Order: sequence, then C-alpha cells, then structure tokens
Amino acid sequence: MPSVLVVDDEPHSVDALRRALEEDFDVYTACSVDAALSLLDQRETQTGNDAPVDVILCDQRMPGGSGIEFFKRVRQTWPDVVRVLISGYTDAEDIIAGINDAGIYQYVLKPWLPEQLLKLVGEAVEARHLQNDVRRIELELRAGSEPLRRRARQRQAEVKLHHEFSRLVRAPDSPLAEVCRLAQLVARYDLAVLLQGESGTGKELLARAIHYASPRTTGPFVMENCAALPDNLLESELFGHKRGSFTGAFQDHIGLFQRANGGTIFLDEIGDTSPTFQVKLLRVLQEGELRPVGGSQAIAVDVRVIAATHRDLEAEVRAGRFREDLYYRLAAFPLVVPALRERSMDLPVLAESILQQAAQDLAKPAKGFSEEAMACLLAYPWPGNIRELRNEIYRALTLGQELVIGAEVLSPRVLRGRLSTDSAEPVALNLPQGGSLQERLSAMEAVILKETLLRCRWNKTQAAAELGLSRVGLRQKLQRLGLERR
Repeated sequence: MPSVLVVDDEPHSVDALRRALEEDFDVYTACSVDAALSLLDQRETQTGNDAPVDVILCDQRMPGGSGIEFFKRVRQTWPDVVRVLISGYTDAEDIIAGINDAGIYQYVLKPWLPEQLLKLVGEAVEARHLQNDVRRIELELRAGSEPLRRRARQRQAEVKLHHEFSRLVRAPDSPLAEVCRLAQLVARYDLAVLLQGESGTGKELLARAIHYASPRTTGPFVMENCAALPDNLLESELFGHKRGSFTGAFQDHIGLFQRANGGTIFLDEIGDTSPTFQVKLLRVLQEGELRPVGGSQAIAVDVRVIAATHRDLEAEVRAGRFREDLYYRLAAFPLVVPALRERSMDLPVLAESILQQAAQDLAKPAKGFSEEAMACLLAYPWPGNIRELRNEIYRALTLGQELVIGAEVLSPRVLRGRLSTDSAEPVALNLPQGGSLQERLSAMEAVILKETLLRCRWNKTQAAAELGLSRVGLRQKLQRLGLERR
C-alpha cells in the first residue's frame, strides 16, 4: 500500500488528515520538522529504499521551520518523494518559493475537502510511479535494450492498427467512404489538411487516421482545441514560454509545436481563433520556426498541420473574421466530413459498434437493438452527431434490463424524433396515403398511443393519465389497434 507522511503541529489537523487517508494509504505522522526528518531516516534504514515514503503532506507554518524549508531538505536527501504543501494562507511568495526552491507537487489551501485530498494524494502517488517508470525506461534505452525496442515497435504497430481508415465505421455506400478515400490519398503527401464539418462528426479520428497512414507515423501526434483557451494561454501552449516571461511562468514550457516535431499537430476549432493569434500562427507556418513567449531565439520545427473547424471558413474570410492567407496555408487539401443525418445508412453499424464498446466499458452484456428502437434512432436527426449517439446508447444500456435494447429506454427527444422535447414541431407520422377517413384516423391514433407508451416506458397508468383516458379505455384501444407490448 502506498505510504504518506503527514507533518503538522496541530493534533486535530493530523487526526483529520489521517482519517481522510488511512483507508487507502499507510499513514505516518510527525508533529515537527525534526520529528519528520527522524522518521524519514528510520524508514530509509528499515526499507532500504531511497524514497522512505511516497508522498509527504506538510503544513506551511510550524514552530522550528516552515514547510518550504523542510521540503528543501527533503528534496536534497530524498528527491523522489512527492511533496505537497498545505496552508491556510495564500501568500504568493510562499507559492513561488515552494515551486522553484522546494519542488512541491501541489499547493493545497485550507479548508480542504476529504474527497479532493484523497484524489490529490492518489494522483501524487501515480505521478511518482510514472516518474520511476520513465527513469527505468531511460536506463534501459541507454543500455540499448533490444527487448524494449521490440516492445516499442510492437506498441507502435498496435496504435497504428487501431487508427487505420478501416476502423472508421461506415456502410459501403456511405458518403464518408469517399472522404476516407481522399484522406488516405493525401495522407502520403506532406500537405496541410483542413477538416470541415459539424461538431461531433469524428474529425479527430479522421485526423489520427491521416497521421498514422503518413510517412510521419513514427512521429508524435498532438492536438489542441483552439476554442478552449484565450489567446495568451493558447500561444503559450502551442509555442511554449520562457521562465519569468509572465506572471505564473515559474519554469520553461515546451510548446506543442516542438513536441510534435517530426510528427503531426491537430488544431481543432481553428475557426474560433482571434485575428491576433492568426497572425502569429501564420508566421510559424510560413517560416517553419517559432519563438517561445519571452524567448529571443527562433526554434525550427518540422510539423504537419491538420486543422479542423465547424465553421465555413470561406464565409469567415469573406466576413473578415479569418485571414485569407492563413486559410490558404491550412486548406491545401480541404475535406468536408458529413453530418450523421447525411449518412443514415451508417447509423445501424455505428450504433452496433458503439453498443459493443459500451457493453465492454460498462461490463453489461447487450445483443443489439429492437426494431422499434432502431426505427427511433433512424428517425431522429442527431444534431450532436456521433457524440450524441454515443451518449444516447450508453444511457440506454445503463437503463436497460434486457439483452436487447428496446425503445422504452431511449430519451424522450429521440422517441419523438425531433430536436427537443419542448419543440413546437409536430411529430412526423407515417400515415397511409390511401384509405378511408376512419382508417387514417386509426393509424394516427396508433402512432400517438405508441409514442406515448414508449415515452412512459409502457407504464399504462401514466400514459392513460397523460392522454386523458381511463386505464380500461387505454387497454381497449390497445387491443383494438393491436398495440399490446411484444
């Protein structure tokens, strides 16, 4: 079990920390810096390990020395121990000193919540294990370990196989098939690709398939959602920054363009960037080099760019919101990914594929969809595309009690076949074109009854109340129209 040392001069704080952690960790305690150092020496002697504990939680203000001063000594003697500072004061100088001098992993403010602290310590232990794994791999690489190289090649082949174009689920007559054919063709050439299409259509999966089918397959694939960050943070994330270049820049940061050197960078939602950032990105693409924020030297990068957007960039260019020169840099080979409603023939195979993945993830068996459920899935327009379909199937499998997913566990909006439950649009009714008035009224009545029953999960009492019928009257109508549940 991972071990944690708690250092605090207040007994009630020590007890609270112990109670929060003792179920998942071996907890040791000390009430002073000297006692903590003595305990660490004893643990090192007992275990023979360079890291006597995995994590240390230490209060900042204690008699006989601060937490940061204690962590400086720990860092010199036991550098592999993860150090977490706890304090009731938000002193910026303490935070900066803790990060720069004591190498703390995290800074926790009082009052803390038990579940948050438990999560933080768990992540700290995982970080320590990852650090050990990286060090071991580096040693094996220096030793020229052939088994390690073989495992790396095997892992690389597995990743490449997982992202092949054949893994993009589609029917033979799908419009996505032509998009994949063109993408597979351009993958061999070092051209910038622009993927356009609605959110949730699978543009990231297509970008990964292009990368792993390209000559850059052995290089890294990195991605960034450009709409998720403001300009200053986006520039720092993509191009990097130097220590001290702005408030909070406590150390040098390598940007994603450098990390992607020799590989591919995927810039999602590029259409949401500001004109100011577009100028900086254009300069990097034109010159093949970048300058980190606060840096003075240019760094050459060799990166293939795949960009994606849900916007019509040509319209954005005409409106003056997107630079024309940057557009032509990014759109050397544009591709439009069709929305799910434009590829209805793909929905059955997509739904089955997602259902099998959901069954595996949720450890709950499933054997497909009922005819009613599939008809509802096909009738719904899916404004959220594949992402919405995935969420719907995971929800249905969670609610379902049978091996076959029935329509009764689908969301009301999917059952209605329209965009929202409060939409004013009428439900589309598949009525016969011919027949007498009575026959057509009966068909309409059957559709309304069936939709209501499905939405009420076949609760006849609830459906009857909603329709203004008695339960006996509803049962008679169901018998007359042949709508008893199968």
